[in-house]
Amino acid sequence: MKIIKWFGLSVSLLTVIILILGYLYLYVLPTGPEKTPVRPLSVGKDSFVMSAYKHTDRKTIRVWTYKPAQWTPKDSVLFVMHGMGRNAEDYLDAWSDIAERKRILLVAPEFASQFYRVITNDYQEGNLKSFFGWSNPESEWAFTVIENIFDRLNTANDFDLDEYNIFGHSAGGQFVQRMILMKPNARIKTAIAGNAGTYSFVDKAVPYPYGIGTVDYDLQRSFAKHLVILLGELDTDATQGKLDQSDSAMKQGAYRLERGKRFFKLSQESAKSQGVLFNWEQKVVPGVGHDYRAMSLAAATLL
Repeated sequence: MKIIKWFGLSVSLLTVIILILGYLYLYVLPTGPEKTPVRPLSVGKDSFVMSAYKHTDRKTIRVWTYKPAQWTPKDSVLFVMHGMGRNAEDYLDAWSDIAERKRILLVAPEFASQFYRVITNDYQEGNLKSFFGWSNPESEWAFTVIENIFDRLNTANDFDLDEYNIFGHSAGGQFVQRMILMKPNARIKTAIAGNAGTYSFVDKAVPYPYGIGTVDYDLQRSFAKHLVILLGELDTDATQGKLDQSDSAMKQGAYRLERGKRFFKLSQESAKSQGVLFNWEQKVVPGVGHDYRAMSLAAATLL
């Protein structure tokens, strides 16, 4: 009996120690690569490291960029949001030829994490809530980081840009869709959410991130933003890309195509019932599955 009691106390103590260490690692100790000096962007492929938040240097983020030789501040800016693999550079490379043809300045933030397979709150859920469940201030939302990067582009390069486009695929598609819902005041012109694994359905009865319960929102402003739900016709394989198959996710649909169509339909019905402008679109890409390169080519035609 004493052994069982001792074992139980040991497990409890170990759990507490792990939680404390996890908290220190995630929210106290400095994380991210070393900051780089502020300088203008180079032509072609480049990167810089900056503070993710404006009120503290505790967390840094690497930002990959591609600047076509012919690009001018009169041309467009596109944020490219990577998938669950946090492979921002790969996503940038997938867009570089497109950027040259269409004269687009590419910006690909890298939300790096060693625990990306088990921790999703920091990226595709926008960091509205911590891993431990409490609410984070808006200044530490991942969506706010995008706005901070945009400010850095303006100040470091003496630009006067007032809007940007944003595209994300898979986990990046989740990010984009939730950013439109949670931060409609962002300076986004067109947002394209490609093949998202789950969505924040406009359902107050369902807690975030699968619904909009427990968070603040302004659906009228969100519905007025230009959002394209971009779906691969063949993205019907639930084994591709580590699709969320939790009970909450499965209620949205069996696979990404079904979830995306259902999300759009219910959102459209919600806007109609409220009598507000609905500036969202749904587009299905023929013959394409869960492929960020093919979806990037399709997204480029919408910009």
